[in-house]
Amino acid sequence: MHAEYLGLNILIIDDDEDDYFITSEYIRSIPGNRYVIDWCYKYEDALKLTCDTKYDLFLVDYLLGAKTGLDLIKESISKNCEQPFILLTGKGNRKVDVEAMEAGAFDYLVKSEMDSEKLERCIRYTYERSRSLKSLRANERKFRNVFERSADAVFITDGAMRFLDVNDATVNLFGFTREELLMSDLFSLLLGGVQREMLRNELSNCSDIVNREVVLKTKHGLMKYCTLSVSAEHENDTRYFQFIMHDISGMKKAEKATLRMEKKGVAGRLVHVLAHEVRNPLNNINLSLEQLDHQTPAEESKIYLDIIQRNCKRIESLITELLDTSRPADIQQVSVSLQRVIQESIASAHDRITLKKIELNTDLPDTEIMVMADPEKLKIAFLNIIINAVEAMEQSEGVLQINLDNANGQLQLTISDNGCGISDENLSRLFEPYFTAKRNGMGLGLATTLNILQSHNMDVEVQSVLNEGSKFIISLNVTRDQIPAEQ
Repeated sequence: MHAEYLGLNILIIDDDEDDYFITSEYIRSIPGNRYVIDWCYKYEDALKLTCDTKYDLFLVDYLLGAKTGLDLIKESISKNCEQPFILLTGKGNRKVDVEAMEAGAFDYLVKSEMDSEKLERCIRYTYERSRSLKSLRANERKFRNVFERSADAVFITDGAMRFLDVNDATVNLFGFTREELLMSDLFSLLLGGVQREMLRNELSNCSDIVNREVVLKTKHGLMKYCTLSVSAEHENDTRYFQFIMHDISGMKKAEKATLRMEKKGVAGRLVHVLAHEVRNPLNNINLSLEQLDHQTPAEESKIYLDIIQRNCKRIESLITELLDTSRPADIQQVSVSLQRVIQESIASAHDRITLKKIELNTDLPDTEIMVMADPEKLKIAFLNIIINAVEAMEQSEGVLQINLDNANGQLQLTISDNGCGISDENLSRLFEPYFTAKRNGMGLGLATTLNILQSHNMDVEVQSVLNEGSKFIISLNVTRDQIPAEQ
């Protein structure tokens, strides 16, 4: 007898005192035994005792009055009893044996065939298995806690990328409920066919993936940039995958903002140098023109002078426009209805929308949302985006959708179209000053838009698919002290 089996606390549950006496004598006759044996003959009392951690093992008779030992085992386990059960019965029965194992019993003994040796072996086997299972359960709980408490999205899928298990961080990342995710698959939530196919090919070869950047789509239609790590696992000829997904959207956003600021700084310095170098000779030209104008030149010369003056004024206005895009917008904040600014922006683009026969759909809250903003500047920013959307759509086939809603506690204005879309290359440069994909554009419209939005502490994100359309999502980082109190 090994030392770890000595001193075990055993409870015999049997409504027959004679059977209890016989079983206990078998236990006491085990060589070297130092077992502590208790007896219980009532079902309800036994149910209470099985939840008492004082006992290491239970010997349960099959018949317990109106109920059975199987009932007791099932009910005890349902109450989180982790101690092992051995079922005792009067005669061998294959059906009872199977039922006992299904109910959660560790072993099964026929009373008529029982002796000290068999009982000792059964107790030892049951106790060893119980300890192993307890250790496994403890490890499972530990890893389950790590799984559930992880700040990163951790989830398991089958070979077809269908979700099998997800933690709370996964639910928060995707915006779907746990039940919705378990009815979905990962590929349907990833943006871009290229990344889906690349991931599919690598996983089909059971290749592990470490820190792969992917872009996913949330339930609310937002893009999330994440790093993805995957390991392939096999169990009983079944393949499944373990995923860890880390949200780097904030970092990407900061990188983009830094890059924009750097580009804007370089462009601004260039503009100021250029403006200085152009304005000096331009002033001289204007002064000379004024002198010539006073000398009453001939009518033919007057025409050419007018042309020169108009173009000088045009150059001056372009210089002013360039300078305006290179420095923070000078805004004059007042209390204004956000819906009114949006409606006025739409009204300014009404002729373009009508001429191209664009279908316009708006979804704005009935209750006015009052914010502190420069309405004229904000109208310019919204109008630029609307005009870009209109120009991207085909005549009589375009649909312009403008929504204002509250997504996750944040105001969002979404302007979307079903136009030609924007390539990935152009998308990355969309707000750069002087960058344009238009034939006659200067590339200042969206640069000005970004300048105005940033001056209002607003963020803008653009999602686009070639030949399908684009979506501008403007997030209004409005705090309570920025929203005027109702009068």
